[in-house]
Amino acid sequence: MRRFTAMAAILLACGALLAIPTAKASAVIQRGAQGEARTLIGHVFNDREQPLQKAIVYLKNTKTLAIKTYISEADGAFRFSGLAPNIDYEVYAEHEGGRSDAKTLSGFDSRREVNVTLKIKGK
Repeated sequence: MRRFTAMAAILLACGALLAIPTAKASAVIQRGAQGEARTLIGHVFNDREQPLQKAIVYLKNTKTLAIKTYISEADGAFRFSGLAPNIDYEVYAEHEGGRSDAKTLSGFDSRREVNVTLKIKGK
């Protein structure tokens, strides 16, 4: 019985050691290699082509459904960095009850830096 318990403990420890590299590899696959990270930059404008300060820009990871936000600068600029290269993202903005159309950043888009313009229609 003691021998069986010792053998089970050894097998459990070996299984745990094998799971660590697999978990790390899975994280690298999901995020992509560190050097491959993408950046999404852009501006938010109203329908009169004026930049919108303090617009809330939403970035949704379509795989995990996680959402990141950014509040636009005085010139309407926003930036999301460290984006995985193999994941699709949707980006849109809201300001004072108005909303822009959603735009998609495809996982097949190989550009490291992508520039997007979001326009919010007047109420």
